[in-house]
Amino acid sequence: MLNRPLISEPQEQQRQPLSFPPSLLNYLYVGHFLARWGARMWEFSVGLYMINVWPDSLALAAAYGVVESASTALVGPVVGRLVDKFTYIKVLRLWLLSQNFSFMIAGGTVVALLLYEDVKSENFIVFLSFILLINISGAVGGLSTLAGTILVEREWVVVISEGQHPGVLTKMNATIRRIDLVCKLFAPVVSGFIISFVSLTASALTLAIWNILSVCLQYWLLMSVYNGIPALSESSQKRVYRSLPTDSERSSLTDESRNSHYLGDNDLEPLDHGWMRKVIERISRISYFSAWKVYLEQDVVLPGIALALLYFTVLSFGTLMTAALVWQGIPAYIIGIARGISATIGILATFLYPVLESQLSTLRTGLWSIWSQWTCLVVCVASIWVPNKLGAAYLLMGGVALSRLGLWMFDLAVIQQMQDQVPESDRCVVGGVQNSLQSVLDLTTYVMGIIISNPRDFWKLIILSLLVVTLAAVLYSIHIYRVRKHLFHLEKLYPLVRIVFRST
Repeated sequence: MLNRPLISEPQEQQRQPLSFPPSLLNYLYVGHFLARWGARMWEFSVGLYMINVWPDSLALAAAYGVVESASTALVGPVVGRLVDKFTYIKVLRLWLLSQNFSFMIAGGTVVALLLYEDVKSENFIVFLSFILLINISGAVGGLSTLAGTILVEREWVVVISEGQHPGVLTKMNATIRRIDLVCKLFAPVVSGFIISFVSLTASALTLAIWNILSVCLQYWLLMSVYNGIPALSESSQKRVYRSLPTDSERSSLTDESRNSHYLGDNDLEPLDHGWMRKVIERISRISYFSAWKVYLEQDVVLPGIALALLYFTVLSFGTLMTAALVWQGIPAYIIGIARGISATIGILATFLYPVLESQLSTLRTGLWSIWSQWTCLVVCVASIWVPNKLGAAYLLMGGVALSRLGLWMFDLAVIQQMQDQVPESDRCVVGGVQNSLQSVLDLTTYVMGIIISNPRDFWKLIILSLLVVTLAAVLYSIHIYRVRKHLFHLEKLYPLVRIVFRST
């Protein structure tokens, strides 16, 4: 009794001080908030700008979504490779300058389009040039945001948490995701307020000014974090040494170049026979294909694919579902309130996840999360057979909002598994491919919306979305079974079953 510790081990770990000033974490969070706020403002506003520029068609808004998603899908693995190759400072500078400069150009171009309303009829080539510039700037801004996401969420968070008590990584992941959800909730509210009570031009001008003013503060905050935490500079130096060729690689390259000068006629025949192997080797060395190869070799490939599949859905408050709800007669303010409730539930998930993770483990938290999301989405499918149109719409919105709790907890669980299990040398590459895969499936959703474009057939997209979520849940369950050799503790369920039978 006397030897019993007064404080339990988990509580003692939580009270262990950090090896760096805690204020540096606040700097990291504020810098991440400033970057995400600008990106979320643009994400919400760009569709409204495009519709205002061409009121009679959704073509411009849809084209922008396709360009942005396709650019991330195609270039995402290369971005991850570059983030892994460059030093932290170089990635930080490229990220902040390209993201803020791109959104500044996009906002300025939108201002020009809105001020000169007759440019479409007077000079259509100039009009198309402006639209093209907006699409390119937005795509570059999206890729820059991806680089920042990989740097902060997949790299810095892991490096900072190394050597600290186990709860630090979980808490940092939850805080980073909470910041993103807060920006997703309130940035559209602020942008919508400016658009509704001032003007679209003022909104675009605000976006451009925001990116001009915030870039310096972001750089100072994140450089303070880099300079104040020695582990970051040490990890950055390791990247430099890792990118240099080893002595064996130098000698093999020298031997190959030397032997290439002394090939005789008899030596050409084996080379001709092995041309296919050499072509395959050269293709595998291309950044895009080598990045996918690294991703598919990871132990967490099934959880990553399961998370990416969740992006192939119309069961979110995105463009397609919003359009379907408006067609059913739901007022815009009701959809806005439902979207706010959905984001609030997502923020609640970031508080609940650390609690469940400490009790159940990361793997099991992911399992319970994705199946709870699936259960809520079954309610959305049930809304198809509700005869009252308004009742069906409210049931659909309720199911989607409730499903955000499981969705964002599953997102956090998969990200933490990747942080824990992916080697340091592959972390950025895997993050780039993961975001690329998610963009591919997000793009597929737009394509399905074009194929099934009649709002009366939206029920088909609802069922298809549930089937994809079911596939994601099954894939993750297979991963859990491969790792743990079981899904549930049946021996723990048996006493509960006995108690139920005794009570009846």
